[in-house]
Amino acid sequence: MFFIGCKGHVVQNHYGGISTFICGTIFMIFGFYHLFFGLFLYPYIGFTVWWIGIILGLNLIFGFFVRRELKNKRLKSKRGDNSESEPSQKSSLQKFIEMMTKENPYQDNISLKMEVFRKSFHLWGILFILAYFGFFFLIPPITDTINRIVIDFIKETEWLYNIIWGDVDKYPYTKKDFQAVIDITMFALIGALFFTIIPDIIRVLWGPEYSFLNFITKPILRNKELNSIGPQIFLLVGVSFSYMLYIAGLVNVLVVFTGILIACFSDALAALVGRFYGKNKVKCIGGNIKSIEGFIAGTSSAFLIGLILLGPIYALYAALIFFLLDYFPTFIADNILNPIVIILAIHLGIFLFGIPVGWY
Repeated sequence: MFFIGCKGHVVQNHYGGISTFICGTIFMIFGFYHLFFGLFLYPYIGFTVWWIGIILGLNLIFGFFVRRELKNKRLKSKRGDNSESEPSQKSSLQKFIEMMTKENPYQDNISLKMEVFRKSFHLWGILFILAYFGFFFLIPPITDTINRIVIDFIKETEWLYNIIWGDVDKYPYTKKDFQAVIDITMFALIGALFFTIIPDIIRVLWGPEYSFLNFITKPILRNKELNSIGPQIFLLVGVSFSYMLYIAGLVNVLVVFTGILIACFSDALAALVGRFYGKNKVKCIGGNIKSIEGFIAGTSSAFLIGLILLGPIYALYAALIFFLLDYFPTFIADNILNPIVIILAIHLGIFLFGIPVGWY
């Protein structure tokens, strides 16, 4: 990560370079915390290693096919055969490679359609809620359901589990064990992080045409992502670090979810409302041009999220912090800053003011 951060600075992408450095620092914190306390228990540590191997294998296989296709194009060019196939005759891979290599895929401005697509990634915050809380009394936490499925599966295949992982009786959780919900939620966050970061590292080191994730999503990349990891990783890093603060017992779980949901939904809503309906432009400190409509949408939704989870006092506090982070310039991605800073600021407010969280 630090190497990629240096590559960002070389091409004057200081925003992406510094943000990548911050991610690398957070990964080191993850590593130390896991070394001394553990992010989650065995066998989920082993499951994580297997998951990394699967993702790495898929990306390497994809890279092999891309390299073969590029080699065929070079051989065809050397023979003087410059004929182009009809678009209908080209495979999805050929179209993707052409899109990533024919023009510069990194752009200053992206279309509204692509902006909506990029911000839709923030909707995974709904899955995060369902993973930990479920849906009221209708749906139990997804992670609790996963834990029960895993328990039933290892009991049915006890002989195989004994060979790979060891004694079944040492499985750390029971059914309806809330610690399983806490730990498996963290496992899911780390799994999603590796799913996105491996192809993004390949994109930076080898080229955008080698990224399997780019092939799936077919995005238009921004200049901020040149020699830098992408915004989806910044968000996952910020959310994972924030959730680790809760696992470590440093912050209230409702404070953590408030910061995470504001980072996921308020930021996306502010950007989309600003792009679609932003008529009254405002020049932020640092030169960024945003809209009053976007500020109102983002700050209002931040207040509403805080109101539901924390009560009116800390809702105002959370909305103010979100507004300040959105208005004042930083060289660090807001996807990293929003969840972490909002959570720490609210926690500091609780400590200083002594006012309990919630309605009273």
